[in-house]
Amino acid sequence: MSAEEPLFRVVRGVPTAEELAALVGAIIVRTRPAAAPVPAATSAWARSGRPGGSRGWRAAGLPR
Repeated sequence: MSAEEPLFRVVRGVPTAEELAALVGAIIVRTRPAAAPVPAATSAWARSGRPGGSRGWRAAGLPR
């Protein structure tokens, strides 16, 4: 593809500047790679309510 060749063209209709901007924005969003979601950190408050620690849920009912 040469530098003079357009990336896309409108083959039917007469879009407004706003419609073309929306189309370009949609194309850009769809073509960029998706970022991996950042895992949410568990707060100390939430961790304090979980039984067992590293021994798992089976040991949660046993005396410590």
